[in-house]
Amino acid sequence: MAERAHPILYSFRRCPYAMRARMAIAISQTPVRLREIILRDKPLAMVEASPKATVPVLVDGDRVVDESLAVMQWALDKNDPENWLASASSTLIQENDGPFKHHLDRYKYATRYEDVDPGEHRKAGFTFLEELETRLEKSAFLNGDNRGFIDIAIFPFVRQFRIPDSDWFDSAPIPNVQRWLKTLLGSELFQSVMKKYPTWNESHKEFEFPVLTAGHSL
Repeated sequence: MAERAHPILYSFRRCPYAMRARMAIAISQTPVRLREIILRDKPLAMVEASPKATVPVLVDGDRVVDESLAVMQWALDKNDPENWLASASSTLIQENDGPFKHHLDRYKYATRYEDVDPGEHRKAGFTFLEELETRLEKSAFLNGDNRGFIDIAIFPFVRQFRIPDSDWFDSAPIPNVQRWLKTLLGSELFQSVMKKYPTWNESHKEFEFPVLTAGHSL
């Protein structure tokens, strides 16, 4: 019997939803065939698999997983070496994906919306960062002394919130959030999933992901 091919992962390097999915796949060391895309030129095969046409999209045989948290769950169900799933049900993730993402989009991409005051949305989004700041006063990460599902699910969006005005973010009264973000951004895990690949539409090449290294910790 022929060996079953690894699942296909459609991903866009800079998308925060795709980032958290790739990080869970990487920490679980679950091999997939990565197809890098750009959002303005989506592959037909991806759209046919998932008509909503947003990344990440995981195609595992006849199964299609096209929500980032579900992709994280899929990978960690196979192998969860750091016990990330212990913090997978946090209401903070719901708040991140709901109200905070709403304000983030209107702060970072204000020109895409009508009658939007980016300053007001920055102020509203900052209340979520203050909530994280309080949580991080008690421990290095959001669920204790070690990174977990909750950290990986949230921090790519906090990273985006910093981008429009990094000087403002870095001088804001949230030292614990700043430390937490810097730690996660500097981690070997994050660096490993941010490697640049040629796009699938241009190259028609799939890439082994993650790069499996026996005995090497991320």
